[in-house]
Amino acid sequence: MDIVVLDGYTENPGDLSWEGFEKLGSVTVYDRTPDELVAERIGMAEAAIVNKARITRETMDACPNLRYIGLLATGYDVVDVAAAKAKGITVTNIPTYGTESVGQFALALLLEIANRVGHHDRAVKEGRWAASPDWCFWDYPLMELAGKTMGVIGFGRIGQTTGRLARALSMRVLAYDAYPNDSGRQIGEYVSLDELLAASDVIALHCVLSEQTRGIINKKSIAKMKDGVIIINNSRGPLIVERDLADALNAGKVYAAGLDVVSTEPITEDNPLLRAKNCIITPHISWAPIECRRRIMETAVNNLRSFLSGEPVNEV
Repeated sequence: MDIVVLDGYTENPGDLSWEGFEKLGSVTVYDRTPDELVAERIGMAEAAIVNKARITRETMDACPNLRYIGLLATGYDVVDVAAAKAKGITVTNIPTYGTESVGQFALALLLEIANRVGHHDRAVKEGRWAASPDWCFWDYPLMELAGKTMGVIGFGRIGQTTGRLARALSMRVLAYDAYPNDSGRQIGEYVSLDELLAASDVIALHCVLSEQTRGIINKKSIAKMKDGVIIINNSRGPLIVERDLADALNAGKVYAAGLDVVSTEPITEDNPLLRAKNCIITPHISWAPIECRRRIMETAVNNLRSFLSGEPVNEV
């Protein structure tokens, strides 16, 4: 089997191996593939492995041998799944790989807002502590999280992981989710969205992006929140109306935001959050620890192996 990896760099910048795929066929790996070269690079291959490279109906028409598309991610909006189904092409994804890591990163964003470790590390190395007349030094308000309330919008596997970590810090946890379950009830209290918005000191977003959740954080929902609320988002950027959040940060209605995702990635220079007060932005790396990427690789290889054995798994 001829296998083409169209955009392998983010999954494997050199610290993993493609050996698992190489045992299943002849493998060609491209670090990145622009849209105009996708069909050409797949060519006569039977399997395409992709992360964010787009595979359209036109691409499938131009690649008559293509039988399998394996995603190196959970989301599959980059593939025309309906066209693939019509053509009998199997599409698989990676349903679970970074639950603990994404929860950990949500907490890291919150802790950075609360303690400003990075800021004070830079201050020390700039000589500001050495120049201080006092034995300690800080120039940013610090915050204790114990006793505060975290509201989690989207209380699935990742949301519950973040909730458990918040509980470990002695925070109260509220949850809003369309499908309450017993495991969630052991961690937090399910409430309506309006109740969560009104009662939370910290709001963490862990919901899927859908027509119902797109822009769920906006001028109207922010108005229902406590003054000085903290917003954490390492789920999907379009959950937030970015202009509305930037305005709320600049006005002080929202005390701080910790974001690992934005609406357009890579971030554009005109994104209003780049100039908003008290906004921490990281470049979509919650998923990126090597342990997570190793799980992605192992699952992707197993997906293709299962397809070749006639018993495909993780089909979308």
